[in-house]
Amino acid sequence: MPQHAALIIGSVWPEPRSSAAGSHMLQIIEQLLMHGYAVTFASAAMPGDTRADLVALGVAEQAITLNCSSFDTWVHALDPDIVVFDRFMTEEQFGWRVEENCPNALRVLETSDLHCLREARQALLKNPADLYQADLYKTMAQLDITAREIAAIFRCDLSLVISRVEIDLLTRQFSVPDYLLCHCPFLLDMPDSKNWRSYSQREHFVTIGNFLHAPNWDSVLWLKQTIWPKIRTQLPQAQLHIYGAYTPQKARELHNVHDGFLVQGWADDALDVMKSARVCLAPLRFGAGIKGKLADAMLAGTPSVTTSIGAESMHDDLPWPGLIADDAQAFADDAVQLYQDSALWQASQQNATAILQQCFNKVEQGARLMYQLAVANEEIGQRRLQNFVGRMLRHHQHKSSYYMARWIEEKNRTRE
Repeated sequence: MPQHAALIIGSVWPEPRSSAAGSHMLQIIEQLLMHGYAVTFASAAMPGDTRADLVALGVAEQAITLNCSSFDTWVHALDPDIVVFDRFMTEEQFGWRVEENCPNALRVLETSDLHCLREARQALLKNPADLYQADLYKTMAQLDITAREIAAIFRCDLSLVISRVEIDLLTRQFSVPDYLLCHCPFLLDMPDSKNWRSYSQREHFVTIGNFLHAPNWDSVLWLKQTIWPKIRTQLPQAQLHIYGAYTPQKARELHNVHDGFLVQGWADDALDVMKSARVCLAPLRFGAGIKGKLADAMLAGTPSVTTSIGAESMHDDLPWPGLIADDAQAFADDAVQLYQDSALWQASQQNATAILQQCFNKVEQGARLMYQLAVANEEIGQRRLQNFVGRMLRHHQHKSSYYMARWIEEKNRTRE
């Protein structure tokens, strides 16, 4: 029998085949289950068609309601040891309720990636030259979402941060104590490189990404309008296969067989389509966190061309399994070179093995995650006393959220 209980409150039900965030959540759930936790996943969202079968994994599911005291009664009875919020918005909605009804539970924020960093970079995209030179702190500090997200980090006992760059940004620029942060990258099974397809067994280019994610849509437009025509000039027979969940009509309208720009839509298995391609293209001009598509490319042994932002925090000091370029012409030239140069391609493919082992090994990274959760739980009283900023923010957030939620609940009751 499990000795501990973990509650995960999700803004959405996890969809591991649609997004890297969904995959990462499943990896965290797996670690909790492996270490003896009884896991419950709760969400106020409608379940999507591609959501994970949590029940089959041994996870209990619970539908909850926003701005409703029924959650208070339910969570008090559940009495979890750990509560994980899947995004800062979820912590805003339910954090104060958890604190009120389960004061001894360890409150953990799964940041997925820093939303405020992504929005700051998107704002800087108006002048692309600023993307790599601008003072990120100055841009981020002016955004309301930054204040909200970092306040949630302070209010929690521990935040899981997927990128070391983001940890550095939080500690150096926003004065978040390092004991409140835990580096939690992808937790991946190591592939057998002997099963990877060779250079001669592959053809064409591939890119993949959830179309609801703004950086992915921007990268597809940049490929269509600027990069792909430069590649096709040099490789007139090449094709680019574009996959992604929630493909909108505006994306389907970019499909052009004559130009080899093929919008394929949903992929049942991202690794399956990745492993047949020769090169993965990921021209990401803004974003945060680390990139699921590039991790999938490594797992499939598919060399990639990406930007500095795409490769950020994904390879430590190890050689990238492909090439990195931030200029459209350089990106296109690198893509052509990697596609045609079999020796470069083979060396790039082998680079993936060391990166996966050093940065994303599930056994090592999973053990470290569970150790940090255990330490945070043991030191919970000391950490809360030390984290006065968090206590202050919880005090004010509790007051404002409490009365707003009660007003909405009463309004809904009167309407009914």
